[in-house]
Amino acid sequence: MMTTETGATADPVHLGDSASSIMDKVQQITGEIPQKQLTVEDLRRMSEPVKRLVEAGRVLAVKRLVEAGRVLAVQEDQDGRRSARITLQDGQLYLHPLLRQPTPAHAHTLQESEVVGVLEPSCTLAFLDLGWAGSTRGRVTIRLTPDTPLARQFVLLCTGQRGHTYRNTKLLQVWNKGQLGECVVGGDYKSNDGEGGAPLLPDLQGQYRESARAGAVGALGGPRAPRCAQFVITTRDRQDGVQWSYVFGDVVSGLDVVRAAVNHSDIREVTVVDCGVVLPL
Repeated sequence: MMTTETGATADPVHLGDSASSIMDKVQQITGEIPQKQLTVEDLRRMSEPVKRLVEAGRVLAVKRLVEAGRVLAVQEDQDGRRSARITLQDGQLYLHPLLRQPTPAHAHTLQESEVVGVLEPSCTLAFLDLGWAGSTRGRVTIRLTPDTPLARQFVLLCTGQRGHTYRNTKLLQVWNKGQLGECVVGGDYKSNDGEGGAPLLPDLQGQYRESARAGAVGALGGPRAPRCAQFVITTRDRQDGVQWSYVFGDVVSGLDVVRAAVNHSDIREVTVVDCGVVLPL
């Protein structure tokens, strides 16, 4: 029996235990996790109080795997396998978009549908990493309006579940630059020139709100527009009594990054270098 100073205890290893059960307990205590035994629940346990040493060992092992880039979410289809990175930054888990890329032999994989299944529609957070001049400048985190079709479409394009993603798309234009009501447009996943961005979902009608505040995120032209997968992010308040319609999210951090992008000499040099969603812990 082993006891830690925090009171966490390990299950004892008895002389009569079989070799396999002894190995299981050793793996638990040392934190070794065999491939194909990692679960989504393991990710959730990373933030829970740990009472036993074997649980602590597994939690630490999961954290090490994530930090080493060895945990991937995968999706299989008729064209093969796509995989998405799961990363840990500042104590927060992030799911990146699905890409067609080789899966390392030593990676631990989870079904992407199960990982996305932990998202809470009432408080989904998505992110866009913006970059220009050869470097990533910062992360923009967006809280999506609970369970609206445009918000669900935005999640699909941040995770790549339907094949298309905002990753590597350009910001396209700035409206009202330097004035009240300033905003930026981006998200043409198809042609990346402003001519594409068709909706991914058949019916995007829903209950949307209006906003005159900086940081509002909406769809270009509204849910019936032919390019409504393109997004608009406002960077300055409006004070003319007019509000933006079809708002489906708000920037909760990184609005300064969007404003810096707006002030870049050529907005089309600004790229969404990465995107995804925040996984709740």
